[in-house]
Amino acid sequence: MTMSESRPVIKPASKPLTDVKKSLYFHVGLIGVLFILQFVLPAYHHGNLARIMVLASYAMGYNILFGYTGLLSLGHAMFFAAGMYGMGLPMAHLGWTPEPALVAGFVVGIAVSASIGFLALRTSGVSFMIVTLMFAQAGFLTILYFGEWTRGDEGFVIQQAERVMAGIDLSQPANRYNAALILFSLCLIFTLKLVHSRFGRVMIAIRENEERTQMLGYDVHFHKWMAVIMSGTMAALAGAAYALLFGYAGATFASVQYYIFPLLWVLLGGAGTALGPFIGTLFMFYLIDLSSSFTTAYMLIAGLALVLLTLFLPQGLVGELRRRMMPWLT
Repeated sequence: MTMSESRPVIKPASKPLTDVKKSLYFHVGLIGVLFILQFVLPAYHHGNLARIMVLASYAMGYNILFGYTGLLSLGHAMFFAAGMYGMGLPMAHLGWTPEPALVAGFVVGIAVSASIGFLALRTSGVSFMIVTLMFAQAGFLTILYFGEWTRGDEGFVIQQAERVMAGIDLSQPANRYNAALILFSLCLIFTLKLVHSRFGRVMIAIRENEERTQMLGYDVHFHKWMAVIMSGTMAALAGAAYALLFGYAGATFASVQYYIFPLLWVLLGGAGTALGPFIGTLFMFYLIDLSSSFTTAYMLIAGLALVLLTLFLPQGLVGELRRRMMPWLT
């Protein structure tokens, strides 16, 4: 009997098919609600929600690695910036149109996440977190060093006339909103499909008990590396979309605050839930937006809110909703 024949198969948790369908219908319903909201929201919130959907896609990428695989990274701003500059620099300096530039950002995201994952996964635990942080800081300093091309902290603007893709002007609010919704929907559906796949179940098994998963015969290192690649590529795609939709690329998006933001968004919304990153991003965005209108110490308020949520809702907003009311929620 060969190894592949004798190796136990990690089967999905004992959820009936109806639960999977409930979760799918719920998330598709959310996409429908977001589509309808564009017709009723005031201009200010219309623009905010488009931005939130792009940032939530970034957080969903982070959630694949942290929430589902159990790897704590502080280097995801590097992937977000890789996609942003991979798309933005060819447009700014080589005169590329958005279509090939977006593909370039996607390819750069794959390359950076694959190489960083290959090196960082030589470590584990706290060491993995520190190594990803060091790589992210190196990426940030590289952007500053090549300021002649990247414009450093100042960044550069992608002109409105250049942000036309397939004949669609993405600088127009309605087009920008729908493009952000398409990105968000693709990331959400990909996450749902991944979680319910055999590969996704192995990822979750690694999170729960890595040694046992290894003993069952699964290639833990390969699955973790692929999780880094999928996570980093989704973050890079979000970065490329952000630059294209909002017309700006800058070193701020590779700085310390964007190391921490995706972790906060995922923890607030609920790690290991498909919808958690969106809810966490929405909550944090408006918490900072509202508190900044009253005080300059808005990050202190955000920090206090995070502490209170951690104490009273340790599984995050969506995680607690799933625990108390909707156990079928993915």
